[in-house]
Amino acid sequence: MLKFVKGFVLIASFCGLGSFAPLQDSSNNLSDNPTTSVKTRLRTVVLDAGHGGKDPGCHGANHNESKIALKIVLALGQKISDEFPDVKVIYTRKKDVYPTLSERSDIANRNKADLFMSIHCNSHPSSKFAGTETYTMGLHKTNDNLNVAKRENSVILQEKDYKKNYKGFDPNSPLAHIMMANYQNTFMMNSIKFAQKVERQFKKQTNRTSYGVKQAGFLVLWETAMPSVLIETGFLTNEAEEKYLASEDGQEEVAQAIFKAFKLYKEEIEN
Repeated sequence: MLKFVKGFVLIASFCGLGSFAPLQDSSNNLSDNPTTSVKTRLRTVVLDAGHGGKDPGCHGANHNESKIALKIVLALGQKISDEFPDVKVIYTRKKDVYPTLSERSDIANRNKADLFMSIHCNSHPSSKFAGTETYTMGLHKTNDNLNVAKRENSVILQEKDYKKNYKGFDPNSPLAHIMMANYQNTFMMNSIKFAQKVERQFKKQTNRTSYGVKQAGFLVLWETAMPSVLIETGFLTNEAEEKYLASEDGQEEVAQAIFKAFKLYKEEIEN
């Protein structure tokens, strides 16, 4: 942890902690920010199906997160390739295996990706919760945000030498999550821009509840050197939503909503 703290101090000094996008409303969602980054071309996208292999992720009564996330990712990737053959689509996994969180970000960085999407399913102690939310790296504004990040990050406890690989990061420490969340400031504006489009399309295309764009510290986004989001496509702990996400129609609808957001984001940053 000492090494991690030292690393954070250096990062904070370089980036400046005061420059992070603030949360704008009482629901802790991020509103539009007029600031835009330098326009670029979107040539490579990395799609990450959360969990996999020895890590099934969260689960409902009959289905696991890892398998549903993979099906959505494969459908999304096919849509991107079909409409934009000039865009290189790279997957962190295409079958039921487990890449470590650091390996997933390494894949994106090694291929110089222009956008990174990590696709997940959500869970909650209360079965009444249903709907979507999309995260960018940032500070936790509520305990719920922190709990989602802690749950998604806890998988590193299954990895060998996780303290060494993640610079002493402790997935059970709220302070460690808060400090780590300040890393990705360089890409924050475009990450938020894309995340907003995802949530709007979920609401428009799937007519489900959107909990909006939120910030929290996710290890899979921590070291990605490009705009990056983690998309929670729905709650497997809700009976109706589990059935929806496990169905071909539901997976197709979710993939189509994310693809539409991708298309709008691509058009915006390139024109």
